[in-house]
Parts: sequence; structure tokens; C-alpha cells
Amino acid sequence: MRDPRDHDEESLHRIRALPKLELHLHIEGAAPPGFIRGLAQEKSIRLDRVFREDGSYAYGDFAEFLKVYEAATSVLTSPRDYARLTTAVLEQCAASGVIYAEAFLSPDFCGGGDLGAWREYLHAMREAAAEAERDMGVTLRGIVTCVRHFGPDKAKGAARCAAETADDWLCGFGMGGDENRGAQRDFAYAFDMAREAGLRLTTHAGEWRGPREVRDAVTDLRVERVGHGVRAAEDPALCEMLAETGVVLEVCPGSNVALGVYPDLRRHPINDLRARGVKVTVSTDDPPFFHTTMVQEYQNLALVFGWEEEEFRDLAKTTAEAAFCSADTRAALLKRLEPAT
Repeated sequence: MRDPRDHDEESLHRIRALPKLELHLHIEGAAPPGFIRGLAQEKSIRLDRVFREDGSYAYGDFAEFLKVYEAATSVLTSPRDYARLTTAVLEQCAASGVIYAEAFLSPDFCGGGDLGAWREYLHAMREAAAEAERDMGVTLRGIVTCVRHFGPDKAKGAARCAAETADDWLCGFGMGGDENRGAQRDFAYAFDMAREAGLRLTTHAGEWRGPREVRDAVTDLRVERVGHGVRAAEDPALCEMLAETGVVLEVCPGSNVALGVYPDLRRHPINDLRARGVKVTVSTDDPPFFHTTMVQEYQNLALVFGWEEEEFRDLAKTTAEAAFCSADTRAALLKRLEPAT
């Protein structure tokens, strides 16, 4: 780690060019605004108050963000739409040098929770992902997510869809949505169902609620990764527990700053969490909503905290080891992360 002021353009260029992996990416939230506008026009669907005059997504606080997110998602109504979306998202990933991504996929948005429809949507996304891997060199894997503010009963339906389609490609189960609704333990049945199907587990926690929410996620749902999890930094004992157990945090710095969890990156706890031995990864969450890319995330961390190439290489290795993919896929990713000789 160096003084951030010591980074010159050459060192930043090397950092920007590094191969990257991300584990916290919402497929609908990664939709370019132009893609959603174009799809709405094709279908003659009006999207009032979804876009600003400059064409970007329009929202104020987190509650508005969720409403705009779901309004934008409403134009995605068929497996073909999701296939096109998958291609558009992976094009963005490839442009940032991302070689591997895990995307959150919701059966509630893909077929309304119906298992038969979900299979069709999933097939379409997998085909698009296979083409992108062949043509762009970026590997995608899926994590089914239930939506917290849709409630525990809906979560059971999402878990059933996940359990019935689990394999090496659909490798995880998690939960997104409004963290201020209900408790982690309310969703234990759905997570138990997914675990019994062999799926690995993550859940959003510790973005809006404090460190206890992170502790509840680990103890009540027995997840091995936590989405965001940054509020854990407020509890030294919790940080010690996370470090000892190896629970990985899917940290999204740009998202946290854009939504006002922290006023700026300098006051973001990612550096402190690493210093305490907590395993962290870096992702973009919903990149066009938060005006970020993986290249920007890397560059900002270098400029604010002085991270050097070695820190980013360690970060990528930690991410590959925390990925829910198969051992063979992980080995291939780690090989791609080796410095050129």
C-alpha cells in the first residue's frame, strides 16, 4: 500500500487493466438505461419518472431506488428479453476486464415464480452467457435470490425454483430487497431448502441495518458470504468472528456512497475491514444506477486508499476462492489471474 498521491498514470493504467471478478451483481440492476428505454419503446410501454433528462436512472433515496428498479424491470417480460439483457450486461463486464461474475437472478421477475416459466428464462440466460463466454471471455454463474420485501412465502417459491434447477451453473441462493423489512430468520425455511439442494448461500445484510443484522445473517441463515456487510465494521467482536470463520463480505463501495450509506469513499470501512482480517471482495451491485464500473471501483480504491497492484491481485484471488462456482472453474480462474511472465 502506498500514499495515494504516489499513484501515477502508469500505475493506475496497470491497475485498471487487471483481470477482475465480481460476486454481487443484480442482473436487472446492471441493465444499461438505453437498453431499458429501447425495450420500452419496442413494447410501447411508458416508464414515467424512471429516467432523468440526461437518460440516467432517476431516484433519490433507497426506497425510490427500489421503485425505479422494479419499474425498469417491468419491461423485461420474456425469456428473450432476459437473454438480450444478459448479453448487454456481460458486454459491460468484459469492457471492464471482468473475467468472472455471479449475477443475482430472481424467479419472481423471471416468470412470476412459476417453475416452468423459470426454467425457460433460465435456459435463455444460460445460452446467452455461453455465447458471451465464447465471444468475450467472461464467465457468468447464477445465484437465485428471493426478494425480502416480497415476504417469506414468496421466498419459499424462489427457493423451490432454485432447488429444482441447481447445478454447476446455478450455484447459489441468496436474498436481496429491502433490508428494513422483517428479520433474516423469517427466511430460514427458504435457505434450508436451498442448502439441502446443495446450493451455497449469501444474503444482503449490514447495508442499512447495523452490525447485528450481519451477525443474524451468519447465525440464523448460516450463510458463507454476506452481501455488503459493511456495518460490521462498527462491531470489533463481529469483525473478529468474521475473520475467524472466513465469512466473506461482498462489498460494493460505489453503491454504498451513491446511496448515502457513507458520505464519501474516504469514510468507507473497506480498508478497515481488510486490516482486521475480514475477507472482502469488490463488486458494482447495480452499476448504471450508481454510475460505476469495476474499472472505476479499482481506480477509486487506488486513489483513496493507496492500494497497489499486489492488493488488487490478492483481492481477485480472494474473490475467486469465495466464488460459488465448481472447483474446475475456480482453478481456471486462478490460472487466468497469474501474472504474465
